[in-house]
Amino acid sequence: MLAIKLKRIGKKHQAAYRVVVAEKRSKLGGRYVEDLGWFNPHTDEMLINKERAAYWIKNGAQPTDRVLRLLTPRTK
Repeated sequence: MLAIKLKRIGKKHQAAYRVVVAEKRSKLGGRYVEDLGWFNPHTDEMLINKERAAYWIKNGAQPTDRVLRLLTPRTK
């Protein structure tokens, strides 16, 4: 089963994440099917291809809780 999840990148104590489509049981730093974008929690910046994410969700990929929060629009 495929999942949309965060893959950790960056230096120690300066983590950033790639949003990837990967096998649900694969390692977090392992192989992935498609790279959908990135997320930096320190600066709260992100760039995610929401059209491709919607395509993968429509085709059965399950987003993790954190990715689902990133994909939904924020309200202030």
